[in-house]
Amino acid sequence: MIKKILLGLLALIVIFVLYVLYVIFIAEPVSPPDSVSYNADGLEITVDYSRPFKKDRLIFGEKEDGALQPYGVYWRLGANNATEIEFSDDVIFGGEPVDAGRYRMYAVPGPDVFEISLNSELDVFFAVAEPDYELDVAKIQAQVTYKDQITEQLTISFSSDSTAVWMNIDWDNYLVAVPIQQ
Repeated sequence: MIKKILLGLLALIVIFVLYVLYVIFIAEPVSPPDSVSYNADGLEITVDYSRPFKKDRLIFGEKEDGALQPYGVYWRLGANNATEIEFSDDVIFGGEPVDAGRYRMYAVPGPDVFEISLNSELDVFFAVAEPDYELDVAKIQAQVTYKDQITEQLTISFSSDSTAVWMNIDWDNYLVAVPIQQ
């Protein structure tokens, strides 16, 4: 009897492990991974992140209102793994000096300002846990611009003008632009 129970338990464990491996490595992710790059004047910037969809949800707002990402709470700036950004040269990120290299990037959204941080903790799988804040290398405040148009899927993009390269974080009716200068 005990042997049958142990075999049944072992079968359940094997099925569970196979399911987890399937979801992680084979199944089409609900929030697909993406990579976006900027390359000009000897500066290359790359952001690796996952792109969740709005799906008629309240994205940013108060926790009591059922917001997917409540104001004042850590957000990995995407889904699945931690969002990472890499600079080929030293930069000024939103007014803060940052050495060339790769960093974990996360945010704490607010209704008017997003606090965006770069952190030296890398390769964080399924980054739902908050980072070690002592490893932050930069923390900036970026203004929120509200748009009339809704962006269904989180999009990070780059644009540039005579003053800076702009990293644009666009989701729902929120647009947050961070200036990056050499």
